[in-house]
Amino acid sequence: MKGRGKGEREAAESMAIQALSYIASDGERLSRFLALTGIGPDEIRSAAAQPGFLIGVLEYLASDEALMIGFAAENGMKPEVVDAARLALGGGWERDIP
Repeated sequence: MKGRGKGEREAAESMAIQALSYIASDGERLSRFLALTGIGPDEIRSAAAQPGFLIGVLEYLASDEALMIGFAAENGMKPEVVDAARLALGGGWERDIP
């Protein structure tokens, strides 16, 4: 993706880590995340080291509007910021326009 700076990517990665912490802070949210991703509780640390994991966390968050709104509210941000972070990490489809 063109025009994405290192600082923007680092901020997006930081947000994804915050999002994972938010998901993990509630047993029901974490259980649903693990069930939908197919990751076992004992595998989450190794999965987090895999390329694309952080994008996947933000994709998961963006797929559930209530979850995304709750996360955004708890962290004092607008939900649109979550989507911008997802795109900064290369999530979603965005076509380059000349």
